[in-house]
Amino acid sequence: MDLEGRAQETFERHIAQNTYPGRGLVIGRSAVEAAWLQIYWIMGRSAHSQNRRFVVDDTILRTEPVDESLVEDPSLIIYEAMLEENDVYLVTNGNQTRTIYEALRLGGTFESALATREREPDAPNYTPRISGMLDLQGEPSIAISILKANVMDPAQTDRFTYRPAPPQPGLGYAITTYESDGRPLPSFEGEPLLLPCQGSAETLLDRYWEALDEKNRISLAVKRIPDHGRHSQIMAYNRFAQ
Repeated sequence: MDLEGRAQETFERHIAQNTYPGRGLVIGRSAVEAAWLQIYWIMGRSAHSQNRRFVVDDTILRTEPVDESLVEDPSLIIYEAMLEENDVYLVTNGNQTRTIYEALRLGGTFESALATREREPDAPNYTPRISGMLDLQGEPSIAISILKANVMDPAQTDRFTYRPAPPQPGLGYAITTYESDGRPLPSFEGEPLLLPCQGSAETLLDRYWEALDEKNRISLAVKRIPDHGRHSQIMAYNRFAQ
């Protein structure tokens, strides 16, 4: 099977036929233009988790509650999901986006920033923190991280960082918080997945949105980044309007 076929098979198995991969991110390259792509989505089962939507503020993607009166604990569901600075583009599933952003501005690294963070404290799921970085300051480079509870002692955090070579056009590297639905939810296992990035940013927005489980999907966004960086654009779908 070629890489495109492998990516499509993984997309069907882990995204389209999976009722709950949880939150997920993809960093890839367009096959139809000279551009990079970042995809990020959120899912939720409880009313508290579903009470949110994406808001686009120019080059920033953040979450906000749909109904503020229903918010119980904003610490794990309200955050900046995409930030960028000097041709470095960040995407994560929590407020570690800001942690990485501030560390890079002070001369730190992706890894050193995440060394200060832990998996989320939402027992018994202990949701992993997933983070991605696309660096276009020189030769393009990608970093993907997952911080997850240790299987023997969930009070401890296992840390995995991957720095894969840039993908060929039409493909992207992805990671999700969970393997599938369950009680408790099983954390993602293994190396980042290879997923398709065929078509325009608009096409991918539709394709990934339609693939996510209709009952559990909440919001999805695609950021288009020109090959040379700068002038990025974000498009988003929300299940619940303001």
